[in-house]
Amino acid sequence: MDAITESFIAFISQQDNFVGLLCLALAAMIEYLVPPFPGDTITLFGAVLITSQEWSFWGVFGAVMAGSVVGSMAAFYAGKWWRRRSAEKHRPHPKLERLVGKFDRHGAAYLVLNRFLPGIRSLFFVAAGMAAMRPHAVLAYSALSAALWNLGIIAIGSALGANFETLLGWVKRYTTLVWVIIGVLVLLWLARLLWRRTRAAAPEDAADTDADGPGEGAGGPGPA
Repeated sequence: MDAITESFIAFISQQDNFVGLLCLALAAMIEYLVPPFPGDTITLFGAVLITSQEWSFWGVFGAVMAGSVVGSMAAFYAGKWWRRRSAEKHRPHPKLERLVGKFDRHGAAYLVLNRFLPGIRSLFFVAAGMAAMRPHAVLAYSALSAALWNLGIIAIGSALGANFETLLGWVKRYTTLVWVIIGVLVLLWLARLLWRRTRAAAPEDAADTDADGPGEGAGGPGPA
């Protein structure tokens, strides 16, 4: 862990009160606004405090839930604002429109899965705002995803108690695995895109060759 995270955790461990729960909520919220922030690490430590210092299970769960929902909705409204501002200045790019259209069709699934994809969670809500999804639907999907993830991570953390470093190692391995999977999917998508472009260009090249052939024959010498 970096020095800032360690200091934040040390401060929380001394606050078995409303201030400590507020810090957990802020950590969960900041993760959506500043993605590199280690929100899961803070949440995991809060889960450990349930056993080691007898913090309230539902207090910790409620704090990280509130922070997650507030942070995700802030990212959603940021996307909505950016789309409106972009539309006022110039016409939206066609590729961006297609991307937003795809998200509009599958947005519910993306938002429910967002908590299980560390590092890129906020991007889903920015895209939801750009796609003009209904706020109450986004709120519901955000709450469901946060509840599933946070209940799981808090339950595991509180069950294993003070083994924070072991739990942190598991979270890091999970994060690494997710990034590897995302990287593979991106490479497959790029390969598919390149293949489709190559395939689309092949008939055009053939047509150009056919068009050049007769022209060369017509320009040659005629019969004696």
